[in-house]
Amino acid sequence: MADKEKDASSSEIVRRFKQNPALFIGTVIVLVLVTVSFVLVPAIVPNNRGNADLTFGYYNKAPISWVPGNFFAQYQDMLIRNNRNRVDINDFQIQLTIWRQAFEVAAVHTAILQEMKKSNYSIPARIVDREVARLPQFQHNGRFSSALYNQMSDTERLILWRQVQDELIKIQYYNDLFSIVTPSGETEFMANMTSVMRNFQAVSFPVDNYPDSEYRAFAAENAGMFNSIHLSRIVISSSEREAAKILNSIKDGTSSFEDTAKNQSHDSLADRGGDMGIKYVFELEQEIPNAADREKILGLGRGEYSNVIKFNDMWAFFRVEEEVKHPDFEDTAVMDRVKYYVRSYRRGLMENWAIAQANEFRANAETSGFSYAAVTAGEEAHEFGPLPLNFGSVDLFAGIEYYNIPELSSQDMTNLSQNEKFWKAAFLSEINVPSEPIVQGNRVLVILPAEQIETDEEQLEMIRSGYSDWISNLTEGMLGPYFIKSPKMEDNFWDVYYRFFMPSFNN
Repeated sequence: MADKEKDASSSEIVRRFKQNPALFIGTVIVLVLVTVSFVLVPAIVPNNRGNADLTFGYYNKAPISWVPGNFFAQYQDMLIRNNRNRVDINDFQIQLTIWRQAFEVAAVHTAILQEMKKSNYSIPARIVDREVARLPQFQHNGRFSSALYNQMSDTERLILWRQVQDELIKIQYYNDLFSIVTPSGETEFMANMTSVMRNFQAVSFPVDNYPDSEYRAFAAENAGMFNSIHLSRIVISSSEREAAKILNSIKDGTSSFEDTAKNQSHDSLADRGGDMGIKYVFELEQEIPNAADREKILGLGRGEYSNVIKFNDMWAFFRVEEEVKHPDFEDTAVMDRVKYYVRSYRRGLMENWAIAQANEFRANAETSGFSYAAVTAGEEAHEFGPLPLNFGSVDLFAGIEYYNIPELSSQDMTNLSQNEKFWKAAFLSEINVPSEPIVQGNRVLVILPAEQIETDEEQLEMIRSGYSDWISNLTEGMLGPYFIKSPKMEDNFWDVYYRFFMPSFNN
């Protein structure tokens, strides 16, 4: 794990912390921490807090404390030493990140020891003695030196012995965790995912290139949806009877519509005297869900009132400020609303149009070739691959995100990795036969499997042999978050850290 930390820059530390506060717990290296110096860096220890109780949390009631020389302190010290030549370790963000990472690793350390204690597991003393004798600080000419060993005080030797004991218990925990045998069928299945790889060409058609002529055709066929009307409304929450009574008082002149709206209407338009502004018919579908009620209101003349109608869980009535106007599709503002409606509620029309363009291209590609058809269509053919059948982008081998299709965003590529239609087209289509159109985000793709590559047996064997290690690493990467989020974990890190390191935050 020390090697991994040495390779991390300060920005990478901060990035990993922000992305996933339960930082990845590295592979256990035998007694890695008990071989390091106990020298700490004063700059990152709270000033004048030498006797402070730096207990940042508990796992199953076992404290996770920073004490000079303990696991928590040694791991924090290791992070400081590994990064002090690259970053300013007095920087607040760097300090915070180091302390949090050290806490989480110490939390997992404590959790593992507690789980092993619960299972009544213990390491024989003779094995601990043997491992202590093998530590590099006690070696002279390749042999254990009692003189070097006796240079330590009894207290230091006891602390070291217990640290070695804890590390051996953790090693046994990891050995047991990773000793689960991976089924041979599963291993072979994973190897077969990459036994055949393919190179591809792709052309994509933008859905958002839906032409103005199509918008105009839709508008002409659905002109009534873009009729407009200016309305005001009053919404009453008490009862339908009360709403009708208020409506009658307005009609007979006892009270004015605007004053009643401001004083008694229960909606966001009350301050505006109930004025809804000019609405297109398609916008009224949400305001007035019942089609029959909507049609009656659209048929009213200027100054006329609707009946009381149900409005969500309340009651409302409307007044027509300006009666229905028919749309002028030569007006840019009206066409902008048409485009908004199609893009927001009828996007399938746009996709169907792009699919039609893709199908036309596909037919041309089958007769004149993929690249030539792309030029004819005014699009560019992009190459990518070799790609194995890696649905979901298992990181054991290359995924679709590794490649670049310029018109697709990184999120599109991630989504494409889980697009079943894409993978069927990629590996069930015949070589040099364009695929059916594939909708992905704002693009419609046609791909061409251009070449098939058989993976050699040596590479397949590497995958088979590495699969168990991959499973182990995957499991290990989940271990930290598992313990950090466990109900047995009491995480008081932020409160303790800010109390002792940033006391001004508490004032």
